[in-house]
Amino acid sequence: MNHRAPTGIIDELDQRIIAALQLNGRAPWSTVARWVDASETTAQRRYRALRERGLLRVVGTMELDRTREGSSMLVRVQARPGRGLAVADRLTESPDVRFVAVVTGAADLIVDFVARDNEEMMRMLFTDLPAADLITSTEAVPVIRAFTSASMWDTGLLPVEAAADLRPDSLASSCDRADWDVTPQALTPLEHDLVAALKEDGRTQVSALARQLGHTESGVARAMERLISRGVLQFRTLVDPSLLGYDAEFMVWLSIEPDRLDAAGRQLARHPATKFLGAATGRFNLVGHMVLPRRTDLFPYTSDVIGRLPGLIASDVTLHLVTMKYSWHRMVRPV
Repeated sequence: MNHRAPTGIIDELDQRIIAALQLNGRAPWSTVARWVDASETTAQRRYRALRERGLLRVVGTMELDRTREGSSMLVRVQARPGRGLAVADRLTESPDVRFVAVVTGAADLIVDFVARDNEEMMRMLFTDLPAADLITSTEAVPVIRAFTSASMWDTGLLPVEAAADLRPDSLASSCDRADWDVTPQALTPLEHDLVAALKEDGRTQVSALARQLGHTESGVARAMERLISRGVLQFRTLVDPSLLGYDAEFMVWLSIEPDRLDAAGRQLARHPATKFLGAATGRFNLVGHMVLPRRTDLFPYTSDVIGRLPGLIASDVTLHLVTMKYSWHRMVRPV
């Protein structure tokens, strides 16, 4: 695949640094420097420049199906003609929304609402829905299990050996974890505060976290290790895929025969284009967030990848025009 950064925005070294941090957002700079073929000082300087320009952000994220902190509801939204961007802006400002994309196809927007319980979800969708006056219809798709998450995605810009070196041993796809169906544990107050702090900056040093949270460094380090080992805390590198040479960002909405859902999910989760894949309920029971280098790649992808999934009944594709918000943070468009 050809991965070329947009001319004048970032260069190949920037791309490699982003790729290394995508494999492990908290990787030591010494390890990052080895894989990007640069000094530690250069790698850190480039990272800071990308972050200051708003092109890159490393964040800690909580895997909801591993906790009792809430659940996710993907909502396909249709807006009144000509009002899609206005709806997207208002949804992006909502603290209940962690993802917003403006798309083409059978929906105008894809929105990810997160709620603690059913009562809160009802409030979000039926009582306090932002921009309700500009929306003509919605379709809610509850995510019930993740096959893989964005933190597991490999950009393909570094050698395959980089993932084994950069990633912690505890990081594994949800479908590969032996304990994926274990009853979630409630977070302790320290764990909850730690996740909230890392959501703002996933590379904050333990010493700074300890001062911020009023705990010892050893206590914070142990809490972080517990969260990572249980699959609760993961680290994601937020960046526009086009900067890495992926100009086609889209979601797939699939109807799979129920007895083939696990097989289809595992098969699609292994594909290099898959950033996120989850089982859901409703007419679509498998939903994924994908990237490809070019829009023309969608043609062979739909026939050779989607078309060969076991138990496929029907499929829909929504192509992203712009991603407004990702993992709770407003995205900056490269210019």
